[in-house]
Amino acid sequence: MTTWRTFFLVAAIYDIVLGVAFFILYGPLFDALGIALPNNTSYIHLTAAFVFTQGLGYWFVYQDPSANLGIVKLGIVYKAIFSGLAFYYLAIGQLLHPVFIVFGVADLLFLIGFWLFLRRPFEAAAPA
Repeated sequence: MTTWRTFFLVAAIYDIVLGVAFFILYGPLFDALGIALPNNTSYIHLTAAFVFTQGLGYWFVYQDPSANLGIVKLGIVYKAIFSGLAFYYLAIGQLLHPVFIVFGVADLLFLIGFWLFLRRPFEAAAPA
């Protein structure tokens, strides 16, 4: 289980750091990427807070992987949606910035890891 715990620790740190960075440092980050800020920063804060919250969920999985399978399943949905949208907007030429395809690829890799984790044999657990 140690390898899986490390994997979820990396997933947690990745999303927590991204969430905090885009929540607090959105101005310098968008400026460095050459992206114009939206007319209302709530779009950025809402998205960043969601990414942070996902990372917190992976932290819970890191702490007790077997007890948090639902978070892993939700993580698959989240990662599929984000990476799918990143690839879609890349395909139609409307991706905000190429860095978002990097995030999309990272999320696709995490999605594969989450799926592999769920496919592994589990020890018997009491029903919830």
